Amino acid sequence: MARKRLPEVGSFEVSPSILSGDFSNLQSEIKEVEAAGLNMLHLDVMDGHFVPNLTFGPPVVAKMRKHTDMVFDTHLMITNPEKYAKPFVDAGSDHITFHVEVVDDPAEFIKYLHGLGATCGVTLNPETPVETVEKVAPLCDMVLVMTVHPGFSGQEYIAAAAKKIVTIREIVGPNIRIEVDGGISPETVPEVVGFGADTFVAGSAVFGKSNRAKAIRYMLDAAEEAKSRLGK
Repeated sequence: MARKRLPEVGSFEVSPSILSGDFSNLQSEIKEVEAAGLNMLHLDVMDGHFVPNLTFGPPVVAKMRKHTDMVFDTHLMITNPEKYAKPFVDAGSDHITFHVEVVDDPAEFIKYLHGLGATCGVTLNPETPVETVEKVAPLCDMVLVMTVHPGFSGQEYIAAAAKKIVTIREIVGPNIRIEVDGGISPETVPEVVGFGADTFVAGSAVFGKSNRAKAIRYMLDAAEEAKSRLGK
């Protein structure tokens, strides 16, 4: 299976979280955000152990894969990512993000994911110190900063957690994407852009709106306006 690659750095991207979509009509939900011009779809995988919620597994990913060419940006919020990464990649996941707390050798796991043909990333929870990922972040294709506690959508944005993006950007430089997830909306996008983020996971801010294309446009416009004000 040919892997889709993350968009080239230098662009702003919205990666809408399908967890906030209508699971009785996933094909239509996916087609709608794809038609809006998006390149990525965020898949929140939860095991009821590492986080207090259950979502879906590889069989659902395989079904979704049949209906889109978007990059499947798969966030494994699970205790044993080493065990399940390959089944998700085989099902159609293009990018795998894992939590550093549950992997014994993150650098080796990153090498393994690249060997599967996937791009990969490491995640910082709101309470996770940046130092925890300092050595492995430059090995990744994208770093994910959580600005809510993972497990449920619709939570309030944690500004203190977002500030870690500044240090992550200093560590990884300009050629690795920084994704931010949690309370992301046109109101919070300018702040995270100022910190150095370029990829925005949005759940209810996209799928909770009747006009998804307009909601996406508002976020991307907010990012571009923030970039212009900052002179970046």
